[in-house]
Amino acid sequence: MIRLLYAGAKRSMSTKAQKVYVVSACRTPMGSFRSSLAPLKAPKLGSIAIAAAVQRSGMSPLAVQEVYMGHVLQAFTGQAPARQAALMAGLDVSTPATTINKVCASGLKAVMLASQSLALNYRQVMVAGGMESMSNAPFYLAREEPSYGGTKLHDGLVHDGLLDAMNEILMGECAEKTAIEHGISRKDQDAYAILSYRRSSDAWKKNIFQEEVVPVEVKHRKGQTIVCVDEEYRKCDFSRFSSLKPAFVKEHGTITAANASTLNDGACAMVLANEKGLEQTVAKPIAEVVSFGDNAVDPMDFSIAPVKAVEYVLEQAGLRKEDVTLWEINEAFSVTALANIKLLGLDPEKVNIHGGAVSLGHPIGMSGARLITHLVHVLNSGEFGLATACNGGGGASAVLVKKL
Repeated sequence: MIRLLYAGAKRSMSTKAQKVYVVSACRTPMGSFRSSLAPLKAPKLGSIAIAAAVQRSGMSPLAVQEVYMGHVLQAFTGQAPARQAALMAGLDVSTPATTINKVCASGLKAVMLASQSLALNYRQVMVAGGMESMSNAPFYLAREEPSYGGTKLHDGLVHDGLLDAMNEILMGECAEKTAIEHGISRKDQDAYAILSYRRSSDAWKKNIFQEEVVPVEVKHRKGQTIVCVDEEYRKCDFSRFSSLKPAFVKEHGTITAANASTLNDGACAMVLANEKGLEQTVAKPIAEVVSFGDNAVDPMDFSIAPVKAVEYVLEQAGLRKEDVTLWEINEAFSVTALANIKLLGLDPEKVNIHGGAVSLGHPIGMSGARLITHLVHVLNSGEFGLATACNGGGGASAVLVKKL
């Protein structure tokens, strides 16, 4: 069987790279931690996004040949989360599905890996995206526990999502190093966070997110609730910003709960196709995936890893930063966005113009795909948009798209 699959793949791959297109892209609303979307585990959220993306593409579910979904906090989710999502979305039982974990860049990496398969013509139609339910991350108990004197629980959300494994410190402590080295003050970060919240609020008031968001039905004992709007941006109290204590470094720390991203639930998916795959739909593609790339630095400097990834992506596309109309830089922390804006020399008015993870939320396996999804909805025809996210361990991914 392995030989047959390999031989078939070899015959289908083209020597000439195929162009890769985004046919449809959508996401669920992002729920606050242990709030409206908490009853749904990540694969269920992912299935909702996948089903909607396929429906919007105008393609039959049978046309989808493979699925890649980013997902970080996989413990207690069950085997093969991406496969669960694909099957619950109504895709054919023969559709392979793979779960991608690159921490905060998981959703971006899922799109990149799918784009590689499509460019090679190994596949013609794929689904890629990301999903996360941080509300459902369990606590861990080591198998040798309990030892004498009681038991020790470890928060899986922190251990596998928010803790730098190489230095055994929280990601916020790493980000504090970036703030010091690049001269980014608490005042700068608070001002940026407030701007992010205001941008998100204004965007929702103007229905800018409405086209990309798919309502989610949540059933509970008293009936059901339809969630159709992001929750986090409405929870901000600007009057408390300056009085909040540092969250990670108690003395002289600059990162607080207000200027950092939040814990959230949500999912995002898009249908990608190459030129041959487009023959299977009457719908027109909405964007082209132009180029993509990764970078890695010392884990302590993860916040600024996007810089080289962005430069590589632009070089591959033969573009300058001035050619990019809109930028989506994942706001793991306000300092993350500020540092990359500074190092890349970007116009702040072109970056995260409708807010970002600080105000909208950061379901870590989903966020990278959300950045792309938003760009393909808000760019005008012919414009370029670039999405990038740093990730724990000192990495970053970036994807450049062009609106058609």
